[in-house]
Amino acid sequence: MVYLIKFGASWILPPGIFIVAFFAVAIYTWRCRHDPKLAIIIATITFAFYLLCTGFIAERVLGDLESEYPPPDDILSSDADVIIMLGGGAIPDVPDVDGYGALCSSPANRLLTAVRLQRKLNIPILLSGGQVYSDTGAEAKIASKVLRSLGVDSKDIIVETRSINTTQNAKYSIEILKKRKLRKPILVTSAFHISRAVLNFEQQGVSVIPYPTDYLVTHSPVFHYTKLRPQSEALLANVMVLQERLRTLVTRIFKI
Repeated sequence: MVYLIKFGASWILPPGIFIVAFFAVAIYTWRCRHDPKLAIIIATITFAFYLLCTGFIAERVLGDLESEYPPPDDILSSDADVIIMLGGGAIPDVPDVDGYGALCSSPANRLLTAVRLQRKLNIPILLSGGQVYSDTGAEAKIASKVLRSLGVDSKDIIVETRSINTTQNAKYSIEILKKRKLRKPILVTSAFHISRAVLNFEQQGVSVIPYPTDYLVTHSPVFHYTKLRPQSEALLANVMVLQERLRTLVTRIFKI
């Protein structure tokens, strides 16, 4: 009964209500306006939008993207000498345990993985990420504050604050690596982002050890009818995959 209520409610809330409305427009166009071609066009576009709103599709396309680089099994035996953690958003004016300023959910998950790796490997963490907009937080600075709160020694924290995208993450991080004579970085970022991030570092001439984290979907999906209900979360996930694929293509072609 709980699943049935969820399934039904999703059709009277956005985006489900819009899908119902546009299917109704398609039926009206066919029956009342006698324009089957336009009705088919409207129905086709609406159905495509519906598919993008389903968890059934999101689990599969996002799962494929997240599976491109699995975490290495032998990370403890690697000769890595630094962990690079890429930023992914911060909020400057929200309350936090240590004052104000907090990481968004994805970089917070990345930071948790970076801390655990640092404790196992005893190597420094390079935090890469600047202030993207005037009303967003300085990502690396806020992450540095959290690391210190978690007990990471300041000497093991390197901060890069100039970058505002992944290409600049790679460029400015590599400049720091060269100055400090660090040659074997572990790259920590969200699983959906790792492929493009690795590509950016490779284009700068540096080979990294990819360590994806912040997984968003199961990689062994099991069908349930509720995964066919329209959800804004599924739409966001599918759009994110499309964005990553497009950005990766642009990066390969234009190296930006």
